[in-house]
Amino acid sequence: MTRIIGLDHGSRRIGVAVGDTETGMAFARPALLRRNLVTDLAAIGELVAAEAVRLVVIGLPFNMDGTEGEQAAAARTFGEQVALSGIGVVYEDERLSSWEAGERLSEAGRQPRRERGELDSAAARVILQQYLDARRRTAALEETE
Repeated sequence: MTRIIGLDHGSRRIGVAVGDTETGMAFARPALLRRNLVTDLAAIGELVAAEAVRLVVIGLPFNMDGTEGEQAAAARTFGEQVALSGIGVVYEDERLSSWEAGERLSEAGRQPRRERGELDSAAARVILQQYLDARRRTAALEETE
């Protein structure tokens, strides 16, 4: 089993989700309020240690046409900084993850409060769940070959 953290990197908050390869399920955790790079990386390091994480999945905000813009570049730069700590980092397409997260919260009768980062962490959960689902599909295909 591999424990994994999913991050939705934003300018004000970092949405956080935790999951693992055994259950294939992701769960939202409280978002981190952005302070500065050193503080943000320290907070992520604490999460990695507390959750015994082996991999970090960072949402990559592609434009709708599939190109990478300014936000994607910022997410990649952040991911490179996280990777310097020695933890594995991969990127997952996060197009429409915030919209999907909002829809799921709405369906559950919840109105996420932006200042608490609920939507950010719900989006991180969507991103991580996409990664886990794709990983499971790939493993299933390899077993049939």
